[in-house]
Amino acid sequence: MNIAFAGFRHSHILGLYSSVLENDKTTLIGCFEENEDAKKAAESSHNVEFNYNSYEEILNDSNVDAIAIGDYYSKRGKMVISALQAGKHVICDKPICTDLGELEEIEKLVKEKNLQVCCMLDLRYMPQIPKVCEIVNNGEIGKIINVSFTGQHCLDYGNRPGWYFEEGKHGGTINDIAIHGIDLIRFITKKNLTKINCAKVWNAFADKEPDFKDCGQLMVELDGISLMADVSYAAPKFDGILSTYWDFYLWGNKGMLNFNLKTNEIRIYKTEEKIIVCEDCKPDYLNAFIKEINGEKTIMNTYDILESQKQVLLIQQFADKTTE
Repeated sequence: MNIAFAGFRHSHILGLYSSVLENDKTTLIGCFEENEDAKKAAESSHNVEFNYNSYEEILNDSNVDAIAIGDYYSKRGKMVISALQAGKHVICDKPICTDLGELEEIEKLVKEKNLQVCCMLDLRYMPQIPKVCEIVNNGEIGKIINVSFTGQHCLDYGNRPGWYFEEGKHGGTINDIAIHGIDLIRFITKKNLTKINCAKVWNAFADKEPDFKDCGQLMVELDGISLMADVSYAAPKFDGILSTYWDFYLWGNKGMLNFNLKTNEIRIYKTEEKIIVCEDCKPDYLNAFIKEINGEKTIMNTYDILESQKQVLLIQQFADKTTE
């Protein structure tokens, strides 16, 4: 599969860039980035070579099968739409877009043109997830009643892309971060958003950027499961992984389960504590993308990705209206 890259405005896309180079099923056709600072950074850190002069050149290149998109958040939706209109598959850093209208158009084009959209939702590849799914599905902790997760990040002034704080480019902290957690809980429980009880975004830690709503919290329901989450840019700059970076709790009517990104452990609490240690695994969304294009079943598919994006955008929209 021939892949071209459009946009290097977030460092996440560089991980995908390396994966494309290493994968024997993909060929890098070329790259484009209009922002000179982002271009220089990618050239310096990963020796990226830029051979396209515009995004339109990629869209019009018949050799390109798929486009990897990593521009700033609010620009991605229109880029994805253009790629699909041009008959290209899309693999994208999260979020895919920041607007529900754009997402509706993406869903329509995917169906009309039989194309696939993949997203770098790498929490599905946490070491614990296959076993967590097994535990939940076999009823070991009973019916899931409550879920809680934290996905707190550090604000990281100076290293965080400057466009985060430019009006209209970020699109919301819940959409930015909670998409990982909501997608993972949907994957584990097979439940979908049915009610938004409350959601809030506000400015607290980004004192240099008073218009940037760096904090985000939500309380929603997924078909009978009550879910609470904090996805704020509230974590201190820390040399290592804080347990609150991605920490998940699932309460069933027969017990409780906990896992996080800091360790490979699952902790099950019933009458006593049980610890299960899981083996490392590597995020494999690129191969999942290739398999889906080839008609094979994968743990990531276009429907699920777009559904997770839609549900998180609905929560972000609710929070924005609450904040107004």
